[in-house]
Formats: sequence, C-alpha cells, structure tokens
Amino acid sequence: MKVLMINGSPHENGCTYIALAEVGEVLAMHGIGTKMVYLGKKPIAGCIACGKCFETGKCVFDDAVNEVSRELDEYGGIIVGSPVYYAGPSGQLTAFLDRLFYPNEGRLAGKLGAAVVSCRRGGASAAFDRLNKYFLISNMHVVGSQYWNQVHGFTPEDVRKDLEGLQTMRTLGENMAWLLKCMEAGKKAGVPFPVYEPRVRTHFIR
Repeated sequence: MKVLMINGSPHENGCTYIALAEVGEVLAMHGIGTKMVYLGKKPIAGCIACGKCFETGKCVFDDAVNEVSRELDEYGGIIVGSPVYYAGPSGQLTAFLDRLFYPNEGRLAGKLGAAVVSCRRGGASAAFDRLNKYFLISNMHVVGSQYWNQVHGFTPEDVRKDLEGLQTMRTLGENMAWLLKCMEAGKKAGVPFPVYEPRVRTHFIR
C-alpha cells in the first residue's frame, strides 16, 4: 500500500509541506509508504481541451502530469496539499489536477482521496471544498478527520505551533491508514469492486 502526496505550494518545505509530512509520519507508522511530489515554481500548463490524452494515453504537455499518470496504479490513496490564495488552491495545483484527473477517471475510481490546505487566516474551507471536488467526481472515497484538513500559519514555524491543525493531520493519517487496510482486507475476503452503469452525460437543455 502506498499513498501519493502532491505538494502544490511553490515553497517546497513551507507550511503545506509541514502539514503533509505530519500525515506521512503517521502513515509510515502503519507501514504505508508515501511519495511526495513537489510541483515546483515553474508555470504548469492548464488543460486546453484538445482531447489528445484519450487518443494517446498521455497529455500533450509532457511534464509532471504524465510522470504521475504513469504511476497512478501504484497508489491506494492520494493526498493533495495547497496553500490558500484568494480562498482557493494554488493555480499551479489546479492546472495540474485538471489535466491529471480528466483522462484518468477510471484509474482513480475506488482510491482514497484527501485534501490538505494551509492558510494564514481565512479562506481555508473554500479551498478545501474546491480540492475535494476532484475526488468526489471520480468515484473516489474522501477521507476526513476530526476537523477540516487545514493548518494555520504564515511560516513553517507558525504551523508547528498550530497544535490542533497538526493533530488534525495525524488523525487524517490514522483514518487513511485504517481505510487502506480495510480495503485490502476486503479484497482478500473477496468483496468485489463496484460495477458501474454506463456513464450518462447530459446538459441542462436536454
């Protein structure tokens, strides 16, 4: 069992990293491996709706999206972390997730998903809600905690003082570890994966 962590902050070892690392420590205690992907400081292209990913299996922009896509089947869970900008996640992260989730809906179904946000003061719940929508539209199972998955602080040192926020991260780690083990036990016991109906797509004038 492995969990992918995506650090959507431009600061590799900043506040968002502190939150993700706290979750990762708990997962490690349960024998669950993690991989942290840092998106970096360079611009990330947004989806241009060209549809080539459905023809070739990869995005026309050959960057971290394609790298992560190749590894998706290795992970039972995905944790996405972001700072809060104007009550939303970072633009780099949403561009990355738009392109990752769009062609990989089938491969993401059944996996666990969790969002983690870091903010100085306000906007955390709105950013948290935005990120959870990626999971909820992809037949993924959202993992919660004792509070919304957020930490507060302007610097990593501030976040280390956010005792409730860090405890929320540890509880998230416990919940994800437990659910991953439950899913593994279910597979061994012969519990089948859900069988979905063929997808129906409509719009609001039909």
